[in-house]
Amino acid sequence: MQNLQELPKLIDSLNFLYIEHAVIEKDASSIIAIQKDGKIPIPIATITTLLLGPGTSITHAAIKVMADTGCMIIWCGEYGEKYYAHGSGETRSARNLLIQAKCCMDENIHLEVVKAMYLFRFPDLDATGMTLQQIRGMEGIRIRRVYEMMSETTGVPWTGRSYRTDSWDNADDINKALSQANSLLYGLCHAAIVSLGYSPGLGFIHVGKQLSFVYDIADLYKTETTIPAAFEAVQTGQNDYVHLRRICRRYFNEHDILGRIAKDISGLFQQYKNEDQENMYQAGDLWDVNNSTIAGGVNHGDT
Repeated sequence: MQNLQELPKLIDSLNFLYIEHAVIEKDASSIIAIQKDGKIPIPIATITTLLLGPGTSITHAAIKVMADTGCMIIWCGEYGEKYYAHGSGETRSARNLLIQAKCCMDENIHLEVVKAMYLFRFPDLDATGMTLQQIRGMEGIRIRRVYEMMSETTGVPWTGRSYRTDSWDNADDINKALSQANSLLYGLCHAAIVSLGYSPGLGFIHVGKQLSFVYDIADLYKTETTIPAAFEAVQTGQNDYVHLRRICRRYFNEHDILGRIAKDISGLFQQYKNEDQENMYQAGDLWDVNNSTIAGGVNHGDT
């Protein structure tokens, strides 16, 4: 039986539990997971997110208990590598979403966040005075060199990145593997983003798509996960999705991607969170003119 006191954490006080091949039912005021080896009690009061993998089913009563305690449910692929849907979260506050929206809509702050995302790849670089185009160009060169280096290391031929969805069958094995590996990483990032209370659609580098922020965050980790995983999978000659998925899962676990996502996103917005700490709307307030608020839950026809 798994020791639930040793669960991995997304971030301090924010932990998750992944379960697959189980029936989840209500048990008194909590829930249990029934597997072939027995029953496992799930301490939902101390878990922020429950990830339901393949082969799981959950009763309506269990869903209600989890909703009442604020434990978010995410339906996902094996080990969180695909995101399908999620339920309500632990908090009723939209604080993280409001911070993200403010940063996204303010052009100056948006630029600062974009630069921070690019400079995440160059931790020792002093970018003072550099334009966004210069930084973007450096990132392009870095990625090209990573591809070339992996090709030299593994012996897998590389002629350039091509991922046209309308001509999938015409792509070579390495480009197919890269697209499939990136899809797995997107699912992992998507699950983490919604569990943290952010919007997957409010992107900074990528814009205009429902998963723009997912693509932003996933790009931070591709050179250490999906790119080497894809080249390794093709090098072995086992060009099948299951083999690639297992390799990706190993890279995700070795580099603690799920745990780092929470810390890295928080770091991107930390400065703006601190600035808004005292001015943040309280949950339930009503917006008023001059960017102020008034109390909610009150019949203002009496005032």
